[in-house]
Formats: sequence, structure tokens, C-alpha cells
Amino acid sequence: MAVSFWNNLLQITKNRVLQQRGVSLYNYTHGFEEHVIKKKLEQFAGGSINLSKDGNGIGVLTVNNPRLMNAFTGTMMLELQEKVTELENWKEGKGLIIRGAENTFCSGSDLNVVKALSSMQDGVNTCMFIRNTLTRLMRLPLISVALVQGKAVGGGAELTTACDFRLMTPGSEIRFVHKEIGLVPGWGGATRLVQLIGSGNALKLLSGALKVDPERAVSLRLAEEILPSSDETGSLEEACTWLNQYTKGPAEVIQAMKKVVIAGRELHLEAALREEKDIFGTVWGGPAHVQALAQRPKHK
Repeated sequence: MAVSFWNNLLQITKNRVLQQRGVSLYNYTHGFEEHVIKKKLEQFAGGSINLSKDGNGIGVLTVNNPRLMNAFTGTMMLELQEKVTELENWKEGKGLIIRGAENTFCSGSDLNVVKALSSMQDGVNTCMFIRNTLTRLMRLPLISVALVQGKAVGGGAELTTACDFRLMTPGSEIRFVHKEIGLVPGWGGATRLVQLIGSGNALKLLSGALKVDPERAVSLRLAEEILPSSDETGSLEEACTWLNQYTKGPAEVIQAMKKVVIAGRELHLEAALREEKDIFGTVWGGPAHVQALAQRPKHK
């Protein structure tokens, strides 16, 4: 019994470490061959995933395909993976805002991709690919915020749940419409939704395909706040201001904070405590710690 427990714990910790290094959650034993599905996704071009990074350690990732309400084409799915890899290696990074172009968040997958990859194996592999990318996104050592303008539906709703926080603009909505097309979430959105708002509320949103306006999202604790502005420029500035209150300080400290939270969320107690200790060791005696001690007088 004890041996089984520690073996499982070791495997969980190993999986987490591998995932932080960008290794896929899945392999051939799951029937998943990443290079095969990537070849197929390359055939469906259009749109882009744009990433900008400022000198304050804040990145803005934009889902850009306004012709299709920012739906993900195949090449956009591949680009998202590339951007996540870039963010995993951004040593100066502290925060990330994810938004859609032209006042719409995201409508999920491009239907051309869905129809073309209609076999069960292709569908499952596509979902495994994007789910792996969103899991890596969720585990970034950056404080992430989904800026929801307009509609976040289907896979777009799932994308919001891969962020640490959600901010909504007036008139926006989050809606898990999967039931209406005979599906359930496949990008990890259901699992993350349960963790965010509980199983009962998640079941209501999923089984009812309910439109969640900003007020209801805040009451469910699915969203943090309703921003005053609804225009693209104003709401982005407001989201940056909101995020800045949590990203003040050195990047290595902010990233360490996010890592200990990830450990507490995903690991069993003993493994989480060990991970917290290891992360603590990376900042103890570091430049930020030494400087803070030198500047602050002793407590009276």
C-alpha cells in the first residue's frame, strides 16, 4: 500500500517536471503521435497567434482571426504551442494577458478543421494536442489573465479557464456550447471549470449551454471583475492596470510565487511541500531578498 502510494506520487511529480520542460502529457502509449496530428493541422491555414512583450514583464497574446470570430485554424493551434514554448523560456516575464482581436475573444475551432478531421482518432488527437498546450499555458510561471470581450464560446470558453483569472467587459459572455453540437469539452475546459466554480455550477453551465454574462460570472467567481471599458484599447489598458497590482517586484520572485501555487494545486501534500521548499531555496539569499533586507529596518 505504502509502496504504491509513493510510486504514484513519484509519477505525478515526474509528470509535472516533464510538463514544465515542454514534454507532452501524452505519448504513443496513449495512441497519440504528435508529429502526425501536427502534419494534418498544417493543412488548415489562416489567422495568427500574436505575442508582444513589454519591458515590465507583461506579455499580450492575441488570438487573431476576426473573419471567423477568432476561431482556431490548424496553423493557429500550432502557433499557440510555439508561443507557449517561448513564454516558458521568458526569464523576464511576470504576467500574461490573453485576448481576441477586434472585440471578440474566441469561438473555438474553425469548423473547416472540425469537418476535415472528423474521424474519432483525428478528433481525439487534435483535442489531446490543444489540451496539452493549454495545460502548459496554465502552468506557465506567469500570472495570466483572460480579457474577455464579446463572445468566448466553445473552445474559446475553455481557453479562458486555462488562465489564472478572467476579466470581462460590458456585454461580453462566456458560453460552453458543446452540448448544442453533440459534444463535451475536449480541451480540458470541463475539468478546469469544476475546479474553478464547483461541480454543481459547472454541470449547470455545461448541460444548459448557458450564456454567462459578466455579472453572473462574477457571482460564480468565474470572473474577477467587470472592466469599465468595452473598447479594445481601453479594456486592454484596464487589464494591464489590474494585472500590475500582482506583478510588482522582480520576475524571479513573481515566477516563484506562481510555481508554489501550481505545486499546491496539482501535487499531493508531501510532494507539494517538498516543491515549495525547493522553490524557496531558489530565492533565499537571492538579489531581491538581499536588497529587501538591506532596505528595511528591523521590526520593532
